[in-house]
Amino acid sequence: MNPETREKLMGVSVATLCSALFKRGLKNQTIQDVRPVRGKGRNMVGPAFTLRYMPAREDRNPMSIFRNADHPQRVAVETCPEGHVLVMDSRKDARAASAGDILITRLMVRGGAGVVTDGGFRDAMRIAELDIPAYHSRPSSPTNLTLHEAIDINVPIGCGDVAVFPGDIMVGDDDSVIVIPAEIADEIADEAVEMTAYEDFVVERVKQGETIIGLYPATREENLALFSEWRKANGR
Repeated sequence: MNPETREKLMGVSVATLCSALFKRGLKNQTIQDVRPVRGKGRNMVGPAFTLRYMPAREDRNPMSIFRNADHPQRVAVETCPEGHVLVMDSRKDARAASAGDILITRLMVRGGAGVVTDGGFRDAMRIAELDIPAYHSRPSSPTNLTLHEAIDINVPIGCGDVAVFPGDIMVGDDDSVIVIPAEIADEIADEAVEMTAYEDFVVERVKQGETIIGLYPATREENLALFSEWRKANGR
């Protein structure tokens, strides 16, 4: 992705991105029921590299299947490009884990920008300690083989009721994760930076006792004039 766009998206919230996408008619881009294993105090940003699970069938998913070097779960971790986010469609089912700390550690060492599942992680307490943003529904100890079969790599998926296409731009903060269609990521990032500057100005004014009427949204010209002065003074 565009390095400048990546840098801009590192400094904006998922909530702000929601508003920018909503203006373009995209209402369902925030992945539902997914949260950080532990907040990192920084954003996760990167193109999506996807893994799809389907319901497991016992004759296809014994423990010995992990010995197969071509197992899609293992291959996804070993081929996810540097700077990308591994996004897993686990059927919104956290009864069995999408992955554990060893695989997520490997993803981190290979330069992955983050990992997202609409299921759960096993060894979540160890994943929380890793220096890679990780998002899931809740901790889950059983291996994925008990309920899920990894079946497809880097195909369109659904994750938390959101369509995710390979290359879509994933942004996660300490609240949640959003999916930005790749073709509009640059313009969304530009708009979100502008929105964030104004929102920071608004928060400062509100803390000083200012009413939100006419300020948020800016329906009074004097507030726009004050914002212009604020930007100059703060280098924004």
